Amino acid sequence: MPELPEVETIRRQLDDRLAGRTIARVQVDDPLLVDPEHPGDFARRLSGRSIARLGRTGKYLFVEFDGGEALALHLRMTGQLLWSAGPPDAPVPYARAEFAMDDGSVVTFADARRFGRAWLLPADRRARDRAWAGRTGVDAMSPRFTARALGTSLAGRTAAIKALLLDQRIVAGVGNIYADESLFRARIHPLRPGGGLGPAEVRRLHRAVRDRLRMGIAVGGASFDRYRDAHGERGGMQDLFLVHRREGEPCPRCRAVICKGVVAQRGTYWCPRCQPAPEGSAC
Repeated sequence: MPELPEVETIRRQLDDRLAGRTIARVQVDDPLLVDPEHPGDFARRLSGRSIARLGRTGKYLFVEFDGGEALALHLRMTGQLLWSAGPPDAPVPYARAEFAMDDGSVVTFADARRFGRAWLLPADRRARDRAWAGRTGVDAMSPRFTARALGTSLAGRTAAIKALLLDQRIVAGVGNIYADESLFRARIHPLRPGGGLGPAEVRRLHRAVRDRLRMGIAVGGASFDRYRDAHGERGGMQDLFLVHRREGEPCPRCRAVICKGVVAQRGTYWCPRCQPAPEGSAC
C-alpha cells in the first residue's frame, strides 16, 4: 500500500491543483526522506520550479517541471500526499515535508513508517533513464502492457505467479491487494509457477489485472489502513474486495470458504475451489 490505483487517484487530484503552479517554498522535516541529499540543498533546488504536470509509472509519482527535471516520489507503505488550500489548521501527523505553492496552497508529505522517498531526476532523458534503470517494468495500465507482453515476461519462470505479479520489474503497479484480486478473477492459484500458465490463462490474468486496477481507480483506491487521497478522504475499493482480507467468508462465486496463507512473504487470500492448488503444494 498504496498501489497503482491509490497513486493514480492522488496523481489526478494533485494534477488538477498543481499543474501551472510554482513551488514557493519547501520545508524538509525528516532528512531521511531526501537522503543522501542534504535537506537544505533539496529545498533550494525545488524552490521556484514551475510545475508542468504530474505523471506516474507503477507506484511512482513524478512532478514534472517546465525545465524537464522531475521530482520523483515513492509513498511506499504508509506515505500520504495531502493538499490543503492554505497552511494546515493543525499539525499533520507524521509530516516529513511541506511544499508551499505560489497560490498559498500546501502539499504535505506524511509517512508514519518513514519508508517513503523523494529525489530530483535530471532533465536529460538518457541520464534520467540511467538513474531509473531497473526500477520498474511496463506500467500495468500502459497500452504496452498486453497479454503477449505478460506471457513473454512469465515464460520460463518457476516462481509462484503471485510473487511474479509483485515484482515491479515485470509489471509496475500491482501490489498485494490487486494481485490477490486479479488471481481470483482469473481463477489461478497464487502458488502456480508463472511459466506454467497456458496462453488462455495468461489472457485471463491480463484482463483480470486491468479490470481490478480500473475498478480501484474508479472508486479512489482502498482504505483499510493509513491510505487517504490528496483531500484526506477514504477510497471505496475495500468494500469491493472479492477475496482479499476475507478469510473464512464464503467465496462470492462458489460459496467455498476463502483461505489465507503466505506467498512471497505476503498474506495471501484465495478460493480453494475456484483457484485449484498446484500438485504437491500444501495449500
